Amino acid sequence: MGEIEAASVRVGELQAYLARPEGVRGGPGMLLLPMITGIGEQIRDWADELAGRGITALTWDPFKGRSTDNASREELSGLLSKMDDDTALAEQTMLLDHLLGELGCSKAGTIGWCLGGRFALLLSARDHRLANVVAFHPTVPSKLPPHHFYDAIGEAGGITAPVMVLYPGADAAVPVADFEALQTVLQARATGATITHFYPGVDHGFSDRSRHGKELNAEAFKLAWPQALAFIDTTTA
Repeated sequence: MGEIEAASVRVGELQAYLARPEGVRGGPGMLLLPMITGIGEQIRDWADELAGRGITALTWDPFKGRSTDNASREELSGLLSKMDDDTALAEQTMLLDHLLGELGCSKAGTIGWCLGGRFALLLSARDHRLANVVAFHPTVPSKLPPHHFYDAIGEAGGITAPVMVLYPGADAAVPVADFEALQTVLQARATGATITHFYPGVDHGFSDRSRHGKELNAEAFKLAWPQALAFIDTTTA
């Protein structure tokens, strides 16, 4: 890994976490959309890892400064239940503008986990500037909870970029039938490759370190993460 520079930054009125190769402006970029942890230590580590590979990583802050660094998961779940889809998508678009504008990235993709995986699909269906979409265990149940305005499965057909979806077979939040429906929609697109992973017996949120006490989850992430990185490298080059 190369040397990096990383810090919390302001993008307009938004707080974000930026990690990029030291002394480098431009090149490939990725917009990171966190899971329920917010911009906690693990998300920052992933951003730093991408920066060490030569990729500028800008991370959306879903909970306005709250994360597993300073809040309980129960508090964060309460904040998630009040999240407005349109506001979140507008914030993510502003960050993508920043990546491709002031930060000078030549190409930019997006990677999300859980709630962020859902937003990665929704954002890329709307914004065709994105060079790739990586969705780790996206929270896309066909039965929409009250705070979900949009059906990510239905909208995924509007994505034009290559997509990688990594689905755990024992996902309690998203039934297997919903993953299969998402896969069918993605594979019916006229453009954009679809790469899907299926990990039998693995839990929702398997990339979260707190779930790696279960060997199946840890092994799934060990297999999935290098392939996601290779996909990101190829599609943003």
